[in-house]
Amino acid sequence: MAEPVFFPFATSLDFGGVASISGALLPDSVEASRKLDGIAALENAGPADLAYMDNPKYTEALAATKAGLCLVSPRFADRVPAGTVALVSPAPYHAFAKVMAHCFPNALKPESVFASQGVAPGAIVHATAVLEAGVTVDPGAVVGPGAEIGAGTVVASHAVIGPQVRIGRNCSIGAGSTIQASLIGNRVIVHPGARIGQDGFGFAMSPKGHMKVPQVGRVIIQDDVEIGANSTIDRGASRDTVIGEGTKIDNLVQIGHNCVIGRHCVICAQTGLAGSSTLEDFVVLGGQVGLAGHLTIGVGAQIAAQSGVAGDVPRGARYGGYPAQPALGWARETALLKTLVANRGKKPDASQG
Repeated sequence: MAEPVFFPFATSLDFGGVASISGALLPDSVEASRKLDGIAALENAGPADLAYMDNPKYTEALAATKAGLCLVSPRFADRVPAGTVALVSPAPYHAFAKVMAHCFPNALKPESVFASQGVAPGAIVHATAVLEAGVTVDPGAVVGPGAEIGAGTVVASHAVIGPQVRIGRNCSIGAGSTIQASLIGNRVIVHPGARIGQDGFGFAMSPKGHMKVPQVGRVIIQDDVEIGANSTIDRGASRDTVIGEGTKIDNLVQIGHNCVIGRHCVICAQTGLAGSSTLEDFVVLGGQVGLAGHLTIGVGAQIAAQSGVAGDVPRGARYGGYPAQPALGWARETALLKTLVANRGKKPDASQG
């Protein structure tokens, strides 16, 4: 059985091209027309491969690499072996990402799983839906009444676009995802299995039982947002759930109703936001963070993985722990607890007093 190549090079590239795309300077002694055949990790790369390094943990791998070309920061340039051409960049990972995007554009977002264009046989598009030219709808996908989808957007197999949903241009809606009660901007990526716009978890509770409260708000997703596989974003109750421009949401994230997330936030996997939480711009939440409802995380704040946040966090702060607190205090408490446990049962030193 032949082994498939899932992401082949989209274009041929030489060493000079890599330098041009990455913004790094190719040494004068290197032939710019030398061909690049692949991209690989330091330990697996060969003479026609590009690699990168910007983490001290991989210093030994850099010294032993057989890569033909390596993007590296000035700090590690002298560690590049003689057989490897060093492309020095102040931000080698960003430079590497630019080259990767040029070589593998199909890996940037979910594509049509049927390798089709237009509305494929087996897709169901309501007669009142409006699709601009260049929209792709895969077999098994459903587009409901009154929905509107912009040019260049791909709706993969078994995705469901609900009534009146608006999706902008050049978006990617992954296989098996569902979108309802939502307005989505341009260049938004929704990975497979995501659920967007379902009703939030709202109940009027009493000793006699819990009465369901209708959730009649929307989800508004601005341009250039990415939403990971199997993540869920609940629609608002009486106002909107909002995801700001450029925000990146990992897999398996839960965002409750009425949450407002600012621009260019990063939310890592298995994080949960209770209803009416607010993240201001450029907030970073590590994996498995839990946020109580009705709180605000200030601009640029960072929350360490597995933290439980019960109150507001000021702008620019770094918090961690459970309950979350300023990171320095959390580290000191952890160190003190470790010392107390290590010394448990030991007799005091009589010479000290």
